[in-house]
Parts: sequence; structure tokens; C-alpha cells
Amino acid sequence: MLFSKTAFEGTHILITGATGGIGAQTAKQAAECGASISITGRNEEKLASLVEELTKRMNSAKLTAFPADISQEDDRLQLIEHCERKLGAITGLVNGAAIAEPMTLDELQEEKLTQIMNVNHTATVMLTQHVYQKMKQEQRGSIVNVASLSGLRGTYGGTAYASSKFALIGFTQSLALEAIQSNINVNAICPGFVDTDMAHKIIERKAKEARISYDAQLKKIEAGFPSGKITSPDEVATTILFLLSGAVRNIVGESIKISGGVVV
Repeated sequence: MLFSKTAFEGTHILITGATGGIGAQTAKQAAECGASISITGRNEEKLASLVEELTKRMNSAKLTAFPADISQEDDRLQLIEHCERKLGAITGLVNGAAIAEPMTLDELQEEKLTQIMNVNHTATVMLTQHVYQKMKQEQRGSIVNVASLSGLRGTYGGTAYASSKFALIGFTQSLALEAIQSNINVNAICPGFVDTDMAHKIIERKAKEARISYDAQLKKIEAGFPSGKITSPDEVATTILFLLSGAVRNIVGESIKISGGVVV
């Protein structure tokens, strides 16, 4: 663990997409560092399971969960009201909610594009707006947007997903210049393949297309990594917590790559 058990005492971190691999690991690390934590996601069963796991790592009085679909304004408002009522002002925001579905432009339907752009970009922007307004009143805070290497360069079949992540990085850079004037740091992280369910599905699809086993496809992917391995959720969570810590105020509007050397 990079941080002490009291490094985040006095902070309140809201994590969206907490039921995903990156969000869940970020919550676990934050729990071990003394933070008060609010978690949200659409899958109530997974959310309840994460709450059960987190209560083994932290004081349950410093934890709250609220199932929400952040693409809905009513859910966004109810989420924030619940979190603040339970744990006070939000000082850290991790925008981790996202969906991914590979498809070429020929395959893309407007309804699917709208859905991906809404969840990965628009809903994140609008939720952040509400939290940011409160952070400005406190004159402190940190926001980390979970983008992707696909927000830095296009990929085959990434028409919709890459567009949403490029947009998220543009939002990150623009808000960062506004927010730093109120002592609020805004940055993004850009992981590539991370050992999560989302990556597993992509690897499975590629393996099926190549007519090879999952393990063979994974080895093939990792052979293309200078580091020799895909990224662990723990590595991503550690990077997120570093950015949330506010340890370096002059990291402003950055997009931190976690690629194993694939993109430098």
C-alpha cells in the first residue's frame, strides 16, 4: 500500500461505476486509507456484495452505497443528496461509470451511439457539475475521470467508445483550467487492458475470432506489452488515489497513461 492508513482521513470520496473492477478496487484501497466512501452503480446485487466486503476493511459508519443510473438526472440528484446527508461534503470524485461495446461504423446504430456517449461522457459531465458546485463552496477537491487509451488514439471497432473517451479527456482538460482557480484538481487516467470483466470480454471475443483459447489470446496480447503484462486493477486504483490526494497541486488536466509501455 502506497498510502498510510490515515492518509485520507477527513475526505469523502464518491466513486461511480463502483461495481466494476477499477471502481471496486479503488473503493477498497480508499477504505484502507481512512476515507469516507460513497459508492454507486446500477447493479444492486454487486453493490451489496461490495458493501459487505468493504465493511470488513473499514468503519461502516464511513461508508454508504446508493444504486443509481447516472444517465438520469433524478438519479444524479438523489445520489448526491444521499451521499452528502450520510457523509458530508464530497471532496473527491472518481468518475468510473462506463460502458463499452466494440463495433465498426457499418455496425453502429444511432441508439447505441447515443447510449455510449450519454453514459461515458454526458452523464459524467452533468454529475460532475453538481459535485463541482459543492466543491467550489468548500474551495477544495479532486476529480479523477477514468478515460482510456482509446481516448488518446482510435482503434478498429472503437468508433463509439473512443469518441466518448476523447470527449471525456476534452472535458477533463477544460474543467481542470476552471477548477484549479478554486483549489480543485481535475485529471484523467487512461488505462489500456486491465484485468477486469470488461477486458476479459474483449479478450474472449478476440480469441473466438482468432479461433484460439482465451489463455493463448492473453499471452498474445501480453507479448505486445513492453512490460510483459496487462495492468492490474490495483495499479489503476493506486494511480487514482495519488491524483485524489492532491499531493501535487500542479498536476492539472493531465491524462495519465497506464499502458505497460504500449502507448508512450
